[in-house]
Amino acid sequence: MNKLSSDSFALTEPARGKAGQKAHPDLIEHSSRLEKCFYSCGPDAWCYVGNGLSNQTFIRGPGGIIAIDTGESIEEMRAALAALREVTDLPIVACIYSHFHYVNGTKALLDERDVESLPIYGHAGIPANLARFGGEVGPRSSRGLVQQFAIFLPEEGEDGQVNVGLGRFYRNPEHSPFSPGYIAPNITFTEPFSDQIAGLAVEMTPAPSDATDSITIWFPELGVCVNNLVWPALFNIFAIRGEEFRDPRILLEGLDHLASLPAVQLIAAHGPPLEGRKEIAGVIEDYADSIRYIWDQTVRGINKGLTLDELAVDLSLPERFERTYFTRQFYGVVEHHVRQIHAGLFGWFDDDPSKLFPQVPLERAQKLVKGFGGVEQVRQAFEEAIQSEDYRWAIELSDWLVKVNDDSSDKHRLATALRAVGQRTTSANIRNWCVTRAMELDGLIDLTRFRQHRFGYSEVMAGEPAAFVKLLRVLLDPDKAKGLQGDLCFKFDDGSSAGLTLRNQVAVPTDGSNSSINIELGHESWARLLSGKISPEAAALSGELNVVRGSLDEFLMIMGVFDLWHVDTKK
Repeated sequence: MNKLSSDSFALTEPARGKAGQKAHPDLIEHSSRLEKCFYSCGPDAWCYVGNGLSNQTFIRGPGGIIAIDTGESIEEMRAALAALREVTDLPIVACIYSHFHYVNGTKALLDERDVESLPIYGHAGIPANLARFGGEVGPRSSRGLVQQFAIFLPEEGEDGQVNVGLGRFYRNPEHSPFSPGYIAPNITFTEPFSDQIAGLAVEMTPAPSDATDSITIWFPELGVCVNNLVWPALFNIFAIRGEEFRDPRILLEGLDHLASLPAVQLIAAHGPPLEGRKEIAGVIEDYADSIRYIWDQTVRGINKGLTLDELAVDLSLPERFERTYFTRQFYGVVEHHVRQIHAGLFGWFDDDPSKLFPQVPLERAQKLVKGFGGVEQVRQAFEEAIQSEDYRWAIELSDWLVKVNDDSSDKHRLATALRAVGQRTTSANIRNWCVTRAMELDGLIDLTRFRQHRFGYSEVMAGEPAAFVKLLRVLLDPDKAKGLQGDLCFKFDDGSSAGLTLRNQVAVPTDGSNSSINIELGHESWARLLSGKISPEAAALSGELNVVRGSLDEFLMIMGVFDLWHVDTKK
């Protein structure tokens, strides 16, 4: 067994979880660290673990309670407040966001006190980060969340969800229907920032990690530090759901700052808190060293001329990082982090000549199957790979078959190989991705809608209508747009407007001035259009939109070049 196999998935018998889940025994055991518990962190701090994917933290000062992070919904935060009220009835007087991922339950804080506003502290980049994960990359982002966070996995049985690495689950089912309750921070900063909050000195320092807007929050009078740097798993340089490059060098700067603080209580955005300066220092040191090792040895291998595939085989974390769950691969895996570092530094090309101009995937699969002697020979090789537990080879062989055949038996072969890997990896992300894909191949779930670009009605209603016009450019079908030219201006009932110019099979955002076609419509009608509840033609016929300048037929022809609408552009 090479080092890569033992790191990413172990060739050992899977274990069974309490609900019959089939998974690596260490991943099953990891769930015990993520169980629901309201921790006391010294006399003046509490951390609620297991309420959702993230923790909610509460700090007591002379003037009241500071809430840190509000989870994924109003319901989640209400549950956290109920737990807090078991230990104190002091009012919430301020809120701090550690980063943009867990800010959607804030309205519960206002409801509790029946107030209209609250001081909310956070990095100035939070609103922009929230916006960039919808919009033009919405389908890919949504599909990645479904695959990584086990959203469609059953609660029990062989395919049942075990955990999601950093928490028990993404969106605790106890909190359905997950009402959104985000409130933008009203006290923002981009540099280290200090203030008196609830009678306590608070130092907030930008510390990018998996989010560019992450901050480390230090309460010097209490010796309490809240951070989004040290997780209950090896840091995720690469997220299988798809993310922008997370530069480990910047993360290390944040860890160095964290190590410099004389914390006696270390509370994280995920996982159980830590207590004691010696324990905290040791964990931070191990965490930083694991990142340094991956970075340094990846760069060393790149400089030696190793390709990405060679690097992934060559690089493995030393045994010292097995001694603590903080540097175990319970979230992502090292071989993927290696590839991401290369991509962040040098892009996708790794000097492997075969990757310079590779074959079209279908043509390559057809040639490989032919070279093996045909489909039946490849199927036989697949069975031999499964029997010998050569799961990497089994995945590749069955993937050829799926590419060249629309055959349910071949899809099941690939599903079998993916499940085998999912059941043997310590990584929750990899298990969730593999099992979700396997269930789709077996026809147990349908992810088709996550490969189609649709905007949610509530998403459009919550935003500025004009902001969505420019997003249409990434839905343009160049074949349908060939030979079409035109200028659109959308004018909304809130007084805003935005335009698009269609030229040379590209849609270019404009301010809409001097457009040949002007359309007037309301915010709600725009939301109905973008969410697929009504077509442009139906909206025009019903009077929900009016073409006040230019031709209705020309307007419909232009709208028909976008993936959202199926209008016959040839009529």
